[in-house]
Amino acid sequence: RAAATLGRVRTAVAEKMHLADPAKAAWVWVTDFPMYEYNEAAGKIDFSHNPFSMPQGGLSALDAPDPTTILGYQYDLALNGYEISSGAIRNHRPDIMYRAFAIAGYSQKEVDKKFGGLLRAFSFGAPPHGGLAPGLDRLLFILQDEANIREIYAFPKDGRARDLMMDAPSNVTAQQLKELHLHLDQPH
Repeated sequence: RAAATLGRVRTAVAEKMHLADPAKAAWVWVTDFPMYEYNEAAGKIDFSHNPFSMPQGGLSALDAPDPTTILGYQYDLALNGYEISSGAIRNHRPDIMYRAFAIAGYSQKEVDKKFGGLLRAFSFGAPPHGGLAPGLDRLLFILQDEANIREIYAFPKDGRARDLMMDAPSNVTAQQLKELHLHLDQPH
């Protein structure tokens, strides 16, 4: 919460003092994200960003006495204060993944249940891999100086995430549920 509040203060001060030139493109790479943070609501250590990122330093980094000091290979590219791309080097080793999830309070059984397919695939020797996913819509939003990113989307939704042209989301029929072998438990 403090970081979000301080971010808004920083932005307000920059605007008030005219510290940012809107005519210039201010690019920044954000790196060295913390792997973990203390979750006050849950009263425990939790992942701060992407639980599938490789910790900087590999398995030995996870032995740090304070998990909040462990950094992940995660990165964002921002333009004029807006994130336009995000990425990471992925954790491709089951031993590191089990240990990383254990720090956040997950048992090996829970990890196997939730991510067993991924872990089985990695057990065959997945190579180190990573990447980033740029958002062309975000870049155009900034370059076009639009007030709302929905003005850029090729298939925009309204303010409540509805697609008015496709009438979506819409109710699901009993036949559709049957075709997908799904059962709905609705509150009474």
